[in-house]
Amino acid sequence: MERLDYRSLSAEVFVQLREFSQHCSNCDLDERLMELVKLRASQINGCANCLNMHIKILRKLGETEERIQNVVVWQEATCFDDREKAALAWAEAVTLVADSRVPDEIFLQAHEQFTDRELVDLTYVVISINAFNRLAVAFRRTPGS
Repeated sequence: MERLDYRSLSAEVFVQLREFSQHCSNCDLDERLMELVKLRASQINGCANCLNMHIKILRKLGETEERIQNVVVWQEATCFDDREKAALAWAEAVTLVADSRVPDEIFLQAHEQFTDRELVDLTYVVISINAFNRLAVAFRRTPGS
């Protein structure tokens, strides 16, 4: 059961967060790539609401079930290319920043695949989904609501 409706109790801030997220989504990165990253961060954060939403979006974008199901084990999966793996590694490191401190190795791997601007934009996408994950998990947002 949802603890509090953060969307209405602080609507002005929630609207700003949604606008920030929309701005992030309007960057030059591939939409499927951004959704894969959002799915991975949501898996790490245990956000059922966001998992539900991003899986639906990926399906609408034509993503295969194999790739959706293998995001959780992307390091071992053969269905992701080097750019996608770099993005997923970056998303994990940024999501787990308190533990990982975003290692140089992960930065270099990502920087080989993304321009400076793309890497900054990708980081904003990760920041955005992490904010939504934290709200949904803290206040027990019901998946699909």
